[in-house]
Parts: sequence; structure tokens; C-alpha cells
Amino acid sequence: MSENLPSCPKCSSEYTYAMDALMVCPECGHEWSPAETTGAPGADGTAGPAGRVVRDAVGNVLSDGDTVTVVKALKVKGSPSGIKAGTKVRNIRLVDGVDGHDIDCRVEGFGAMQLKSSVVRKA
Repeated sequence: MSENLPSCPKCSSEYTYAMDALMVCPECGHEWSPAETTGAPGADGTAGPAGRVVRDAVGNVLSDGDTVTVVKALKVKGSPSGIKAGTKVRNIRLVDGVDGHDIDCRVEGFGAMQLKSSVVRKA
């Protein structure tokens, strides 16, 4: 294995190899052009994890590091008040979460949590 070959963008396998002009992952069978992986996912603001486009409640494209505003009140387990609509969340990170929770963030007063992109709006 050559150390300068990129990991698979689909399954993160390190056992990739070059075949003609494409890169190939033997574990998941994914084939891609090396030009597609010049930046980290989400670096250009159009694609999140695994090349997926993540949009907010009104259709704006989200990317890592954005600031978003919560558009509706959210109940939080173990908290008597929850998160109020209008709360700003800074420096989000896009992830492939469980049950549609695709934003990793830190909400002031609540700590680290995951949110759905359908309940936030890009600020």
C-alpha cells in the first residue's frame, strides 16, 4: 500500500488502489475520481458527509462551521425548559447521525448535542 493514496470517501477504508484514472475501494466496491476528493467533505459548502447535501428548514445549503438559528422550540430530555426558538448555535459540524440528526453542535446552556437540519435556519 502506498501511504499517499486517499482513504475511501464512502467507507473510510485505507486499502484503496488506483485503477487507470480512478481510485477503487476493495471493501465496499466504490470507485471515484481523485479530483472529487481534493477537499474534505463539506469544504466547498455543497456536500456534507459522504457527498450528501444538507439543507436547513428553508432550503439553504449548510456546511461545517456555519452558524444556525433554531426555528422552533425543542424539548430536551432532563431539562425543564428545553431550547427556545431563536437560539443561535455557532460552529456546527455535519455528521451522519441516527434518526436524521445530521448536525453536531454545542448549544450554550445545554452542552454538546445533535440536531436535525429541519429545525434550524442558516443565520
